[in-house]
Amino acid sequence: MSVVTYEKDGRIARVTLNRPDVMNAINDELPVELAGAVARADADPGVHVVVLSGNGPAFCAGYDLTFYAEGNGSGQVTQDMPWDPIKDYRFMWENTQHFMSLWRAAKPVICKVHGFAVAGGSDIALCADLTVMAENAQIGYMPARVWGCPTTAMWVYRLGPERAKRMLFTGDKITGREAADLGLVLEAVPDDQLDDRVETLAARMASVPVNQLAMQKLVINQAIEQTGLMQTQRLATIFDGITRHSPEGINFKTRSEDVGWKQAVTERDQGTWDWTANEELPKRNR
Repeated sequence: MSVVTYEKDGRIARVTLNRPDVMNAINDELPVELAGAVARADADPGVHVVVLSGNGPAFCAGYDLTFYAEGNGSGQVTQDMPWDPIKDYRFMWENTQHFMSLWRAAKPVICKVHGFAVAGGSDIALCADLTVMAENAQIGYMPARVWGCPTTAMWVYRLGPERAKRMLFTGDKITGREAADLGLVLEAVPDDQLDDRVETLAARMASVPVNQLAMQKLVINQAIEQTGLMQTQRLATIFDGITRHSPEGINFKTRSEDVGWKQAVTERDQGTWDWTANEELPKRNR
């Protein structure tokens, strides 16, 4: 079964992440199929707008930690150990570029977020041109606490430096309403109105000629790219590999193998574990 589905509905292409049993967690195939679906929409002269969504209870819960964190042996995620930083970089840079297909496409992309868009799932959502969230959906990059750096670096381009630091220094999740108030996403609507709002927006945009949409997108994206977007993403992708192979990153991976990734993630997100000493953190320091 395809992990990303594609459907053309008049002038709208619908791209759907399709691993609902694991909240559309990212595996090796999903980034590749996502980029392929975006390329298909971009090449179709009849498509004006792309709507990206997730099947099941969430948009995307990030990388599949059952595979990447629990399995493959201590420290082994993208390759056999000892760690080759360039091999790791090439793997993660390819994924980053697959996510950025949403940004590079000439057609505008609306991302519809329900449930969760967290960790690597937030990377995907924030590469879209417009992101609309359900008010009670949650977005965040919790691996900023340990074992990750957002490779697309879209937090700073959407939020500015201080608010991006607020999110990445804490690894907090925020609701769709909070995300809209901060300017991270376009808007948040009541959960039961999310589909209608995205459809209304997509239909309005679909009435604009394809060439007009492409020119507006290219001009706005050019302004962002001139600030050094690609260089920032390269640094973030290198740092992402380092975070997973630092002493603290290896301790997180080992802890995930020992107790399961769900408990390790809970300890990380709640700040109850000292990843340097690899032991429970005293309550006074939490």
